[in-house]
Amino acid sequence: MLNIHNLTVSFQGDDLFSGITFQLRSGDRVGLVGKNGAGKSTLLKILSGEQEYDTGQIASDKQISIGFLKQDIDFVKGRTVLEEAYEAFKLIKQLENQLENINNQLAERTDYESESYHQLMVDLNDVQHQYEIHGGYNYQGDTERVLQGLGFQREDFNMATDTFSGGWRMRIELAKLLLQNNDILLLDEPTNHLDIESILWLEDFLKNYAGAIVIVSHDKMFLDNITNRTIEISLGRIYDYNKPYTEYLVLRKELRAQQIATQKNQQKQIEQTEKLIEKFRAKASKATMAQSLIKKLDKIDRIEVDEDDNSVMSLSFPISVVPGKVVIEIENVSKNYDDKKVLHEVSLLLERNSKIAFVGQNGQGKSTLAKCIVGDISYSGQLNLGHNVEIGYFAQNQADYLDGSKTVLETMIDAANEKNRIKVRDILGSFLFRGDDVDKYVRVLSGGERNRLALAKLLLQPFNVLVMDEPTNHLDIKSKNVLKEALIKFEGTLLLVSHDRDFLQGLTSKIYEFKDRDIKEYLGDIDYYLEQRNIQNMREAEKRTKTVAAEKDNKSSSKENYVNQKKIKSLNNRLSKTEASITKLEKEIKDIDFELSINYEETILKPNFFDTYQQKKKELEKLMENWGLVTEEIDSIN
Repeated sequence: MLNIHNLTVSFQGDDLFSGITFQLRSGDRVGLVGKNGAGKSTLLKILSGEQEYDTGQIASDKQISIGFLKQDIDFVKGRTVLEEAYEAFKLIKQLENQLENINNQLAERTDYESESYHQLMVDLNDVQHQYEIHGGYNYQGDTERVLQGLGFQREDFNMATDTFSGGWRMRIELAKLLLQNNDILLLDEPTNHLDIESILWLEDFLKNYAGAIVIVSHDKMFLDNITNRTIEISLGRIYDYNKPYTEYLVLRKELRAQQIATQKNQQKQIEQTEKLIEKFRAKASKATMAQSLIKKLDKIDRIEVDEDDNSVMSLSFPISVVPGKVVIEIENVSKNYDDKKVLHEVSLLLERNSKIAFVGQNGQGKSTLAKCIVGDISYSGQLNLGHNVEIGYFAQNQADYLDGSKTVLETMIDAANEKNRIKVRDILGSFLFRGDDVDKYVRVLSGGERNRLALAKLLLQPFNVLVMDEPTNHLDIKSKNVLKEALIKFEGTLLLVSHDRDFLQGLTSKIYEFKDRDIKEYLGDIDYYLEQRNIQNMREAEKRTKTVAAEKDNKSSSKENYVNQKKIKSLNNRLSKTEASITKLEKEIKDIDFELSINYEETILKPNFFDTYQQKKKELEKLMENWGLVTEEIDSIN
C-alpha cells in the first residue's frame, strides 16, 4: 500500500531521523512509539502528505485514501455535531443533492416522451445505484452508532460543535475518520481525550478495521490490545518488529543482549588477531602471514549494538508534614453549571495515606470535584481539609498555565521561594532540562516537555496531599513509568483522575466511579473495578441497567404499562405492514427504472405508463411519511 524508502528529515541542520525504510501493508496495525521529540508526529504528517521531507521516496498504490487524526483541529462554526460528522460523507452528500435535483426536475416536467426526460431517468438510475453502493441508506445510522460509541448522547447530536470543549471536538473529528473507511488511518494520540468506556469501544472498532492503521500512543495497554507491529523511533533510527508493544520490548531486549554477546566474542577474536599481527611483524619470515591477517581483519564486518536512549527524568514526591488521620471531609457537595447538574450531594471521607482514583465518563464531575477540593471553583455543601493538610495540584491542562514568553529557567525561578531557589537547576536537570535547554522559551516546548516542566514546578511547593487530573497526557511511556513509580513510593495521600488503565494498575487501592451524578466505591485497583463492572462491554452493561430501571417503573404502574404495551403492539403491526409495503413498492419502482434504462421506447409505450409510475412514487412518499409518524409515536410511548 505504502512504501517508505531512505527517508530523512532534518531540523536546523540536525537529522530528526535518517535513512528510514519500511512498508505499510493492508491489515497492519502499527504502534509508532518513541520518546517525546523523537519525530513520531512529524512522520505521521509526512505520511499524510501534510509535511515535506528532505530526502528519500514515498510510493503508494493508486487512489489510496489516507485519514489523519491530528492533535490540533479547526472546526467550521455553526454546524451541529451531526452536521459536522456527516462531513465524512462528502460523496454521499453530493449524490443526495443530485438525487434531489433530478427528482425536482422529474416532478416539474411533463415532456415524458422527450429524449432529455429519458436521460433524466437514466441519470436517476445511475445516481441511485452509486448512492446505494457508497452506503447512502446506512450512513446516518452508522454516524449515530459511532458518535454514541465515543460518548455522545442523542441530545448532543443537534448541539453546535463550538459549545463543546476541545476534547469533545476531537472526538467528533475521530468519528469522521472512523466513518470514512480510509485505506490507511493515521492516529496521533487518539485516547488523550477519551474516557475508559470510549477507549474500550474504540479498541473493538479498530480491531475490525479493514485497512492499515498507524497509531502514535503512550497508552501501553491500548497498543497491546490493537497493534500487531511496533515501529520505534530512537536516536534517528527505526526498529521494526511484527509484535505488539510489550512483546516487542522483550524481543528487542533479547536481541540487544545477543548483539552484545556476539560483539564481545568478535572483539576477542579481533584482539587475538591483532596480537598475532604484532608478533609476526617482528619476524621477516612471517611478514607475508602478517599481511594476510591484516587483510582478513579489514574485511571483518564489525558488529554494532543498537543504541538505546535510556535518558529518563528522575522524580520523587517528598511529603511536607504529617497531616491528621482525616485529610478531606466532603458532605453534601453539589455543583451546577447553569442548568446542568454535575455533582449532587456528594459525601466522601478521605483518610491519610490513601491512594484513590476517580474514573467514569467525561462530564460526570470527576475534574469538577477535584477543583472543588483544591478551591479552584465554588460549590454548595461542606468541604473541610484536615489538620496540617497541604495540597499539591496538577490540573488536566496544567501546561496551559505556563507563560509561553518565559524561559524554562525563568518559569522555575519565579515559582521558587528563597529556600528552594538554589535547587532549581538540579530539579530541572532531573527532568531532562540540561545545558541550553533551560534557556528555551516555553512556547517552543513540545506537549511532553511542557508537562515535565509543570511536574518540576509542582516540586517547588510543599504538600502532603497530591491531587492530579490526567497527569499522563503527552508523557511518553518511559516518563509515565517514572511518574507511576514516584507515585507508588509517595508516602502522602494521592487523588488521581485518569482514564489510563495501564497507569492505574497497581497504583490505587480504591476506585470511585462517577456516573449519573452518583458515586460508587470499589475497594481495589483498576483491574478489580473493570472486573466488577464487566466493563469489556460497557455499552451493553448500560443498556441492561436501563432495562432493569424500566422494568421497575413498569411494575409500579402495571395498568398504564398494559395499555401502552397493547398500543405498541398495534403500532408495531402497522409498522411491519408499512415496511413490507415500502419494500415491495421500492422494488417495483427499481424494476421500472431498470426497464427504462435498457429499453426506454418500449417501456413508455405501455398503457398509462407514466400515470402508473408517478402514482407508485406518490404512494411510496405517503408510506414513508406514515412510517415516520408511527415510529415517532412508538418512540414517544417508550
